[in-house]
Amino acid sequence: MHASITRESDGKDIGVLTWFAVHGTSMLGNNTLITGDNKGVAAYLLEQSLKTSDMVAEGFVAGFSQANVGDTSPNINGAYCEEGPDEGKECRLEDSTCGGRNEPCHGRGPFWGLDDAGTKSCFEIGRRQFQGAKDLYDTMLSSDTPVTGDVVRSFHTFFDFSNYTFPHPNGTVVRTCPAAMGYSFAAGTSDGPGAFDFKQNNSGDPNASPVWGVVGGLVHSANETQKDCQAPKPILLDVGETSTPYDWSPNIVDIQLFRFGQIFVVVSPGEATTMAGRRWRESVASAASASGLLDKETDPVVVLGGPANTYTHYITTEQEYNIQRYEGASTLYGPHTLNAYINLTLTYLPHLDSSAAARDPMLSAGPQPQINTNNSLNFISPVVFDSAGFGHKFGDVVQDVDGAGTSRVYKKGDVAQAVFRGANPRNDLRLEKTYAGVEKLDTPTSATKDGLRERQESWTLVKSDEDWELVFEWKRKSGILGTSEVTISWELGDVEAGHYRLRYWGDAKNIGGEISNFQAASGRFVVG
Repeated sequence: MHASITRESDGKDIGVLTWFAVHGTSMLGNNTLITGDNKGVAAYLLEQSLKTSDMVAEGFVAGFSQANVGDTSPNINGAYCEEGPDEGKECRLEDSTCGGRNEPCHGRGPFWGLDDAGTKSCFEIGRRQFQGAKDLYDTMLSSDTPVTGDVVRSFHTFFDFSNYTFPHPNGTVVRTCPAAMGYSFAAGTSDGPGAFDFKQNNSGDPNASPVWGVVGGLVHSANETQKDCQAPKPILLDVGETSTPYDWSPNIVDIQLFRFGQIFVVVSPGEATTMAGRRWRESVASAASASGLLDKETDPVVVLGGPANTYTHYITTEQEYNIQRYEGASTLYGPHTLNAYINLTLTYLPHLDSSAAARDPMLSAGPQPQINTNNSLNFISPVVFDSAGFGHKFGDVVQDVDGAGTSRVYKKGDVAQAVFRGANPRNDLRLEKTYAGVEKLDTPTSATKDGLRERQESWTLVKSDEDWELVFEWKRKSGILGTSEVTISWELGDVEAGHYRLRYWGDAKNIGGEISNFQAASGRFVVG
């Protein structure tokens, strides 16, 4: 699903929303860089491709939602064993193990095998999403399907899922349970394997890992009511009934829906699987058509985006829950979790009607969840102080760009790199700013001073740390002395010939806690 948002005053698009069901988990576990993963790549590429278009407004934003990604993977080449007796073979289908262990089972992206923490696979998966979105966008320009009507409405409420009783579609009465995580949750997935002796597809044998049963009991021992409610899930962590020092998982969840004309956006607090999302969307579409929210000639368009707001792990169908792979074990509120979400979404659907009478009485805000922002445990040590080292200044070049100031010419595919004496980047997150940049030398200008003409240099920023090919790395050299280094690397793509330099903007904390900013530049180098 793909939709553009157009500004009425001048007809220019201010944004695009795309719902594409693939997990944003291309980067591997050994990645140490902050990244938006493949969704960020897709958004970046689409924004860059439309930057000079007359059809879009300045500040155009491309949004790529997760959609129902619960059981999808960007590692499209399959899952294989990386070590042990099964090395090179596909992981065992039933439980994603290699020789009985989950740790060696890893998914492979399109460029698996490169020692790059998944960078190139990530870019490729992002590129494919971008290309699909761009193709749709170009098609929409010539054959647009406009939003019909002027109804823009939404509802949002909180609901306690620890014990919600409701009618099941099969005619029985069922309920949800306090949140709990099953054994297969700890097994992880091939996108990120777990540890120890956990396996996927553990649907009823808690004694398979007796040691961990004891460990889970130390956190909170589930009672028989909870065990029966969560069955066939064997409970590893009874998180919904554990509240020290505060709730381990939410029992109060968001129920939320947006409507724009005939478009309905289900905002999910959890990661719905492919089939769970399909059933949720189809239920909303069917109810919207049957309830008279739309004209008889208009078909509803329903999309699902998430996770958003409260994070409630996964949402599976009852069939998937019974298998108890990772996703089912991570479905918090028992086997009827999906149907509970659907039931409440349809209950509140009339609040999206254009008629005020249909929305009466006003929707209650529901029970309020805990807000632990200001009292959550934090194990990240603060920045004590920074030092450039004896006899040095922050920003001093430790290692300049190879060939700086010489006749060496950089070409596409080359990497220009410089190392600077740096400071901890957590001193200033530089929101809407940048830590690193590439500047291009403009045509030198002349100025007059004291009757003499002198040459001045003017530089233009052409790359910042939002650009995929520019990498900023910080490394602590000495915790005692407070010294650190910053490495800035630029992998050249299609770029204009000229003179360039790398830039670094930093912020240092002195021993008294005062923070001051500084900036630095590498030597200039030639790109041809």
